[in-house]
Amino acid sequence: MKRYLLVLLFLGFGIQILQGQQIDIPLGNKFTIHSDILNEDRVCFINLPDTYNNPPHTEKKYPVLILLDGYTFFKTATGIIHLMSSDRNRNYFMPETITVAIENVDRERDFTVTKLKTKRVNTMGGGRRFLNFIEKELIPYIDKHYRTEPHRTLVGHSLGGLLTLNAYMDAHSIFDKYLSIDPSLWWDEKTMQNKVDSISPECFNKRLYIATANQQTRRYERNKKRHDRFYTLMKAKSDGQLHVKVESFDDENHRSVPLIALYYGLKYLNP
Repeated sequence: MKRYLLVLLFLGFGIQILQGQQIDIPLGNKFTIHSDILNEDRVCFINLPDTYNNPPHTEKKYPVLILLDGYTFFKTATGIIHLMSSDRNRNYFMPETITVAIENVDRERDFTVTKLKTKRVNTMGGGRRFLNFIEKELIPYIDKHYRTEPHRTLVGHSLGGLLTLNAYMDAHSIFDKYLSIDPSLWWDEKTMQNKVDSISPECFNKRLYIATANQQTRRYERNKKRHDRFYTLMKAKSDGQLHVKVESFDDENHRSVPLIALYYGLKYLNP
């Protein structure tokens, strides 16, 4: 009886110790890269797949996903990517992926490729330079320090979604998949139409997913019409070779749609 009580006491004491312990579960790492193109330091977060450091996968290479608005969406995106790709879940909707999220410095500057006239002083129009930073500095840095495949996805929301569309329409872009979440197509619509009119046929070989928030309000209805019009223009230019999907989510608003758009968008981009 005494031995039995001692065992119970020992187990109870052990449980109390385990309950009191705090074990850190890292979501990823943070690093800083200096950009000569932007003339500033940029902070990024990186998440590696579960198998990255585990035998027998220590020689395996992985695709890369670049995430804009990194601080806002890093936790959400890495969780969804893990759910969709990890062997633990056995969903296999997409390959295990290295996720790199870029912290913001100036969204208006970095995510817009044209400069609008405003009464206030603005920093608009630096989107091409920001894409150059990603393609000529950040991606080479990731390729040098990690085991990567030349398969890359760009994900952006709102103005970040607008930049994602601009990258898609660039025939020289190093990405092959694009996820544009409720893009701000109200920004300089004339320039966007001109880009569609002059788009290179090579762009239609890439995959693009556009998510639209549509809560049946006038503002969201206008947004949806812009997205639908963009798709119509693209379809007319594509001569049938178009890998683009526009999907509307009636119960989501501009701030809530990224969660569901990440899931359905990544699923479409990885058939």
